[in-house]
Amino acid sequence: MKFVKVRQQLVSNPLSDVAGTVRQQLDGLNLDVPQGEVAITVGSRGIANLATILHTAGDWLRDQGATPFAVPAMGSHNGATAEGQRAMVESLGFDEAAIGMPIRSSMETVVVGHVATGDVHMDRHAYESAGVLIVNRVKLHTCFAGTLASGLTKMMVVGLGKLGGAETFHKALAPDRCANLIEMGRQVLATGKIWAGLAILEDGFDQTSELHAVAAADIPAREPQLLERHEELFARLPVDDINVLIVNTMGKNFSGTGMDTNVIGRRGLNDEGDLPKPHVGTIVALELSEKSQGNAIGVGLADYITQRLHDAINMEKTLINTRATGDMRRADIHTVVTNDEELFHHLAGTNGEHGWVIIPNTLHLETLLVSPDVAELLRGNSQCEVQDAVEAEFVDGRFCFVWV
Repeated sequence: MKFVKVRQQLVSNPLSDVAGTVRQQLDGLNLDVPQGEVAITVGSRGIANLATILHTAGDWLRDQGATPFAVPAMGSHNGATAEGQRAMVESLGFDEAAIGMPIRSSMETVVVGHVATGDVHMDRHAYESAGVLIVNRVKLHTCFAGTLASGLTKMMVVGLGKLGGAETFHKALAPDRCANLIEMGRQVLATGKIWAGLAILEDGFDQTSELHAVAAADIPAREPQLLERHEELFARLPVDDINVLIVNTMGKNFSGTGMDTNVIGRRGLNDEGDLPKPHVGTIVALELSEKSQGNAIGVGLADYITQRLHDAINMEKTLINTRATGDMRRADIHTVVTNDEELFHHLAGTNGEHGWVIIPNTLHLETLLVSPDVAELLRGNSQCEVQDAVEAEFVDGRFCFVWV
């Protein structure tokens, strides 16, 4: 099969001085800094420059007389064990040397409130600290829509809430999750343990674009504004009707559900319909990223996977994470095909060779491969540069393409 290489003109607005901006933002808070140990949250996503951001924030806190330490804040991720969550942080490049502070990983929590779906939890290390600096990227959520999504509040509620917090949050039906997040966040803030937040916005190339330090009391009002700004920067597919979408690599480091539902249009939820666009007929995932460490949540969003992706799945980690989100459909395994080459040939025979889009993952959407008919449609798109045609190549049955 032949495909055409396409480059999207995504929003590019990288910060020239990430460390300097961190210091500038924290200086601008004009808040008394907790004197004692201050916890800084570290999540399970591949966030650009996060080691620099964490290290600089820690140095700034030391300059103010505090003693920073890092807390893995990732809900039920990586087996819901202290060892697993520490290993996840380190695998992403955020070990103690890189971030300049000790890491304290535990699944032990303190119950700090209650909502209709259960208890509100907080990591014990964070709760016993002099204060907490919440660090996270603000972006659209893969399970629900609303004035809040992934960001500072979700890091407080689910990340620091560990397994219990994740389960309480996700027990709400999808249409009610934003309201549940707001109420749970209010109760976490009421503890007085959250000192401030440092929100990260990334541009269309996943570069650090903006950093915003927010006082704890201002998070409920400020975060919805940051989410609106994120939507202006967010990268999407350039076509709305797709016959076959092939995702080369899925994984937790690209999205909390392995494949970002806001990109592929498919949510995989019993209580919430798919997004109106894009509409995708068949979704394929070829491999699981090593940084996912076997967690293949979101594999159920794919109609087909390869045998090598199947072999990379740690079912225990996948089921723990999926169960905590409240909908087991995202762990379903549908059709497994021996290798990429066999899968391409099968889909060409059953779905035809029109309407194909191939992406490296759902986080990096600058370079796409599309079938010739899609390329013709995109020639009229001012945000797309249609380039040369390439023949699909396979080595030992594996699709080979350099995504640069």
